[in-house]
Amino acid sequence: MEVAPGIHRIESVLGPRPFAQYLLRDERSLLGDSGVVSTPDEVILPYLRRMGMEPADLAYVLISHADVDHFGGTARIVAAAPRAVVLAHALDAPWVASGERILRERYGWYEAHGPAVDYDAGTKAWLRGALGPDVPVDLALRGGETIRLGPSLTVEVLHLPGHTPGHVGLWEPVSGTAIVTDAVLGAGLLDTEGRVIHPPPYFDVAAYAATVAAVRALRPNRLLTAHFAVMEGAEVEAFLDASDDFIVRARAAVAEILAGSGEVDLAALLAGADARLGPFTSMANELAGTVRAHADELVAAGAARSEPGSGRWRAVTSGGSC
Repeated sequence: MEVAPGIHRIESVLGPRPFAQYLLRDERSLLGDSGVVSTPDEVILPYLRRMGMEPADLAYVLISHADVDHFGGTARIVAAAPRAVVLAHALDAPWVASGERILRERYGWYEAHGPAVDYDAGTKAWLRGALGPDVPVDLALRGGETIRLGPSLTVEVLHLPGHTPGHVGLWEPVSGTAIVTDAVLGAGLLDTEGRVIHPPPYFDVAAYAATVAAVRALRPNRLLTAHFAVMEGAEVEAFLDASDDFIVRARAAVAEILAGSGEVDLAALLAGADARLGPFTSMANELAGTVRAHADELVAAGAARSEPGSGRWRAVTSGGSC
């Protein structure tokens, strides 16, 4: 559907979750994200044709961030639109351009912390299967770029880190529309019945909080994401409030678990946080990055100690001893 002038939302379902990509269209066109490997043939290319648009006329493919459900279909899109320029932020581009690298670095770090933190075998197989062939990023973004698609549609690229280092969004000021994809995640991702099932993973607390603040400062009339319904008016503010509230609750949960245990590893921290903040039924292990980030916050504040990369944290008493 067209949700704002020149901005189309292409909807489908990914497992238990709502799923969306975006088409921006004026004299030139831009596709925001390519989905998983099957999404182009099942959803995106049929939508373009229903719009009376030849896929080969697509000018840009903008990958919002390095998660397999946002770029796994890029090779199929580029095959249909060989002149399209593939865009991604410079910080995420190495993962976007290499399936083996993202599987090893973005999804592979959990394994070192044991089976209680790692993905199960089925999820690992799904992550690999969601990827198509590698496609290079043609143009690496930094944020702040302006893309003019025609006389009626110009968008600004926003750098919105936290969920990933190089997450980007788009701001269309005429209609007040912010396309933020997964940069802001409320209290967690929803299933098709509107129930929270998946934790909101972020890996840098300060960056994620700053992203929520940056989106709020835009005062958008409309907020567009990958896994939530279109939000307008008061819904936008409520969603941003929920995102801020989750940060507060996650910070408190991690501090409480550490204070009560004295010393924890990531598996114990994950289990305790999932019980307090969830429980989450979809990829609950992805809460591990969030709680690790909050534990490292405590280290930076002098309230905990940890050997870098150890996955263990010790509480610091008021007297400074461990």
